[in-house]
Amino acid sequence: MSTASPSSAPDARVLAPFGRRRCEVVANVATGGYRIISALDAAGPEPAAGQFYMLATERWGSEGGRPYLPRAFSVAMAEPADGGVRLDFLLEALGPGTERLAELEAGEGLLVTGPLGRPFSMPAEVSPGASGAILVGGGIGIAPLALLRRRLARQGIAQRILLGFRDQAHSGGVKELFSCEEVRLASEDGHAGHRGYVTDLLSVMLAGDDAATAAVYACGPPAMLETVRALCAEREIAAELAMETPMACGFGSCFGCAVPLAAGGYMRLCVDGPIVRAEQIESALVEGSGH
Repeated sequence: MSTASPSSAPDARVLAPFGRRRCEVVANVATGGYRIISALDAAGPEPAAGQFYMLATERWGSEGGRPYLPRAFSVAMAEPADGGVRLDFLLEALGPGTERLAELEAGEGLLVTGPLGRPFSMPAEVSPGASGAILVGGGIGIAPLALLRRRLARQGIAQRILLGFRDQAHSGGVKELFSCEEVRLASEDGHAGHRGYVTDLLSVMLAGDDAATAAVYACGPPAMLETVRALCAEREIAAELAMETPMACGFGSCFGCAVPLAAGGYMRLCVDGPIVRAEQIESALVEGSGH
């Protein structure tokens, strides 16, 4: 299998310290159907928006002997704190491994490797004519956009935020991660905001005269990302997508996260992504991905 390095803006990734390290959990907060796990990283750097960590618990397996393998999670918030950097992760318990992560209590250890991967670019790096940003998040995919919106705000970059959820049971994090911003919501069951898809809101927004002055940033389920990619391609709007595929290592050695490129070849999402320029791929519907 051949690989190709996709062209992109200057690589602003923050490099991870070698090896796995222990962080102490300082909080575990329920938010809708999700949880926000906060941990103090005493030895690692502050990550860039869009980077991810491989997470595992100190207890390695279940009573039946099934191991809890590391899981890849985008960092939702990162702030300097006494003794290091406080990292916040938004997660949903879907299986034994994530269930154990969701059960972590203050004082327990969270094993992390990271930050890993390429971060989001600034609007002018995505498109020379872009001065603002449109953030589109779906479900648990709102996490990396929370850190991005803080970086954009610090640089005085105007942003519009569109967030969508399947239903009330699969929602959360809006108040905690986006409380200082005006957010337009969509929900498939109609429990909040527009009844329908978050991409419905994006379609209307991209029809506006000022859409060409913004870059689109999106993270969410593959079907949502593919709709975002297609809408932006149709209207010639530059976009970056935070994609997801199964990851076993996070360092590019296992090739489990290979994604085909539109120009041919493949990219390893953990090292060449997870942030991908929308025009680099033919489709965001990658086999094995999904929430």
